[in-house]
Amino acid sequence: MQLQIVPLIIVIAYLIGMLSIGYFTNKFYIKGSEDYLVAGRRLGVLFVAASLAANNVGGGSSVGVAQRAFGDQWGMSAGWYVLAAAIGVIPLAYFAPYIRKAVAITIPEIVERRFGLTAGLITAVLNATALFTLTASQILASGTIISALVGLDLSVAIIIAALIVIVYTVMGGLYADALSDLIQWFVIFFGLLISVPFVISGAGGWSAITEALPVGHLSLTKVGFTQIFSLIIMYFVTFLSGPEIISRFNAAEDENTARKSALVGAVLMGVFAFIPAFMGVVARAKFPEIEASQALVTAVFNLAPEWIGGFVAAAIISATMSSADSDMLCASSIIVKDIYQKYINPDIEDRRIITLTRFFNVVIGLAGMFIALFKINIITLNTFSFALRSAGPFAAFGLGLVWKSATKNAGIYSIIGGSIGAIVWQVMGEPYGILAIVFGAAISIIVFALVTIVESNMGVPPAPSAYLDELKKR
Repeated sequence: MQLQIVPLIIVIAYLIGMLSIGYFTNKFYIKGSEDYLVAGRRLGVLFVAASLAANNVGGGSSVGVAQRAFGDQWGMSAGWYVLAAAIGVIPLAYFAPYIRKAVAITIPEIVERRFGLTAGLITAVLNATALFTLTASQILASGTIISALVGLDLSVAIIIAALIVIVYTVMGGLYADALSDLIQWFVIFFGLLISVPFVISGAGGWSAITEALPVGHLSLTKVGFTQIFSLIIMYFVTFLSGPEIISRFNAAEDENTARKSALVGAVLMGVFAFIPAFMGVVARAKFPEIEASQALVTAVFNLAPEWIGGFVAAAIISATMSSADSDMLCASSIIVKDIYQKYINPDIEDRRIITLTRFFNVVIGLAGMFIALFKINIITLNTFSFALRSAGPFAAFGLGLVWKSATKNAGIYSIIGGSIGAIVWQVMGEPYGILAIVFGAAISIIVFALVTIVESNMGVPPAPSAYLDELKKR
């Protein structure tokens, strides 16, 4: 693709603005590790909600959805990747206050409080490993946009994207991430929304689009109800046990703020849902010979004015940066707080925690870049990561917050059983259209419930509370 001058200028200006947020946040707001890792637990409803939405609307929910919509299997129904996320986040309004009440930084920290060191360590390893591949998917999405803007080879663009993400993440932590998320959400939503009429006009009108599409390509249920339902369950599972989502609730001002932000975040995701899918469908009608991964950028850059293409490109790059930032920061937090501080240096100084977290941000960013260079399908990377991090720990974390009589073995066995179930189901090719994360989470819940019921009847005492205030009373 040729060099896009106007969009490139807009993207560069936008990135400078985002990097400036990281710099000034670091200079004026980062005083301790809690400021860096959970924004001092002072975020309001709009900041948390926009951050939840912006983190979901990253590479998978923009470039990846358009890519799926371009292909024969999904068509317009690819928009369910985002709408299912909006539906899946609604039940978190019930769990969010419990998450905030726990006053933790990471998911393994809460799992360990209830079910012991082994359960916490397994959860930490699963979470950190999955976050490496999620980081890779966001870097790949950013590289795709940069490649389209500048006409660079995709591998070179991936390296550039990785370096930008690393610098941005190292500077500002969650404070900068939340502030930039608020801006990025509105830019990506309105940027893509404004581009819709221009894209339709540039493609020759709606009738020209529909005539060029395969039969049924505009159906909102083309992929089938089993797949749609699996997506909703997948997002609920991965959100409830997803480190980057949980970190937002941990950063909320209080429990009520956490609850409200889940509902507002669901609305923000829902209104965005089918816009990227529409871009993929138009690209299929107008440019059927292109690579599917280029669907969104091809439609916007060729059919909309240059200035709109610039804002859309800037927004998508920034959204993927935001998601990559969160993935890297959560992985680093887990490595430092749940592994290094727990097992290697329990007396580490607070400022040293920030330094070490920044070091691991660099390591994870470079590892993500290496994975991204293999150019694996973005949504394939995402769904694999979701299954790896969430299927096993889902019951131990989610039910562990609310099921007071849960026993220690219930947590450990459910993590192991759910993880094995997800891996086996993935290897089997996800039969019956049921996603590996859904099958693994079901196994996790069943094991958790059975072990708790059996051991409770045998007189085994409940595991310790997940809440600090209750632990201090014992």
